Amino acid sequence: MMETILWIALGLLAVAILGCLYRLLLGPSIADRIASLDTIGILLLSMVAVIGMVNKTEAYFDLILVIGILTFIGTTAMARYIERGIVLESGADD
Repeated sequence: MMETILWIALGLLAVAILGCLYRLLLGPSIADRIASLDTIGILLLSMVAVIGMVNKTEAYFDLILVIGILTFIGTTAMARYIERGIVLESGADD
């Protein structure tokens, strides 16, 4: 029973990713596209967690952590780009 529920959850997460891909490609603003990209990252993280539960292993915990960190850094960098127009500022050491 539990394995069936996990497979259904994987299917629903895949459908949610497709919806976010639609918003990513056709979003009316750059902020919508960034939000959908962040959501895709979280959904991928969730899919890896569910796959780990299906396989009954803890081997995917490192991958989940890496995906979470990369999603956070990417969203932060894109938000900074929207706000300032540049991701990294060159500091003058004068």
